This record gives sequence, structure tokens and C-alpha cells, in this order.
Amino acid sequence: MGATSFPLPGKVAIVTGGRRGIGKAIALALAEAGADIAVCDRVIEDGELGVVAEEAQRLGRRSLAVQADITQKADVDSLVERVVAEFGAIDILVNNAAMNIRAPLLELREDGWDRVIDTDLKGYYLCSQAVGKQMVSRKRGNIINIASTAAMYTAPEMGAYCIAKAGVVMLTKILAVELAQYNIRVNAVAPSMVKTKFSQPLWDDPETLKEIESGIPLGRLAETGDIIGSVLFLASDASSYITGHTIIVDGGLSA
Repeated sequence: MGATSFPLPGKVAIVTGGRRGIGKAIALALAEAGADIAVCDRVIEDGELGVVAEEAQRLGRRSLAVQADITQKADVDSLVERVVAEFGAIDILVNNAAMNIRAPLLELREDGWDRVIDTDLKGYYLCSQAVGKQMVSRKRGNIINIASTAAMYTAPEMGAYCIAKAGVVMLTKILAVELAQYNIRVNAVAPSMVKTKFSQPLWDDPETLKEIESGIPLGRLAETGDIIGSVLFLASDASSYITGHTIIVDGGLSA
């Protein structure tokens, strides 16, 4: 299902963690659907974020690449102010930035816990708060949080990540209820493992990959393109009566 199935002409979207992987795929899919795009990431020096913005421009859309640490309120506020100044409004926010530190909770250092929770949960709250205020003033908007099936199931040495993603699911529900009166919808997409550089340490060994895929009814790991359809659906008017919902995209793993 391509981007043209859920057109978004004239919309303005922010995608956090848009430098590569799922974030990059989402940003370019939104651009293909007609939205102008602002992508942000903590890292900008390697040029990958700028490449995403350039690809969006080649699709005929306005785009902006912004270095921002979503765990810092000042960075988030500056990001939102810049996007509004450049594009005039924000219609869609996709909270996607994430990180993980693999360790049992009893061995995870405090600073490691803080880094995971701050990026994977606090950052979503800060971005939703700042963008949400802009949306409230216009009485419309759409927030989409990228959660994970790790919110529902435990995973070895991924305790902080699982806890943060569970928090994202609840954040989605609470924001959906609080913002519904302003015609702002808030939903989440929860993929299982997606074949990206982020997850590569978990599946890089061929035997491990084979074992993981054998437990998935569809027989393979998700690709970034498998996540796009759900995000586009939630970003479009096709889902206008859906809010507070988490769409699980896991190849049948939870069936």
C-alpha cells in the first residue's frame, strides 16, 4: 500500500529520529504522500539527516533538517519554533527517536537507565507537549508514537527499553483523552523487531536470525517499508475516528 493511498497534501510533519531506519522511511513516505517534512536527530555531523531532507525535496516537498536532542526541553522548543517559522504550522508529529542499552536491570547503570528512559519516553512527552500546544491553538493535529511490541512482552537484557515503550503506550492513551476536545488524535504503532541498524546487534548472526524468523508466522523480520502503511493510515483522514489506539505490526507474532 503506497503513500498515494493516504494523501496528505499541504500537511506539515515533524519526524524525530529521522536520520535513518524507521524514521527515515516514515519521513520519506509522508513526503511522498504530499506532506512537507522536518526531520530531527541528535546526530547531524555524518550528513545522513541532510540526505533525508534532500530526498524529500526531490519528491517536490519542502523540508528541513534540524539537530535536536529531544531529551532537552530547550532543544525541543527551538525545534518547534523553527518549524512553525519555516512552514507556518505543524499538522503531524511522529515520535520515533529511540535508543537501547542491553543489560539486565540489576546490572544497568543509573546513567544508562536515564539515557534510555529520557530518549524513549521523556523525549516523546516533551515533543508531544511542545507540538501539542501548537496544535491546540489551531484545534487540530495528529500525534503518532512509535512504540514496540517490547511494550507488551519482556525481552532479555532489554528491561529499560521495554519499560519505556510500555510508557509510550500509556502516554498515547492519556494524551488521546486529554487532547480529544481539541480535535487532536494520538495513536501509536508498535512494530516487532525491524531489520535496521538499530536492531542489527540482535539478529546479525545468521543462525540467530533464522531462529528469530522461525518464530514469526510470516517467516521474516519486518522491513522499514512494513511500518509505513500503518503510520500513513493514522496520519490521514482515513483514521479520523481512531484515537488512543496502538496498532501492532508484528507479522503475527502476537497471534
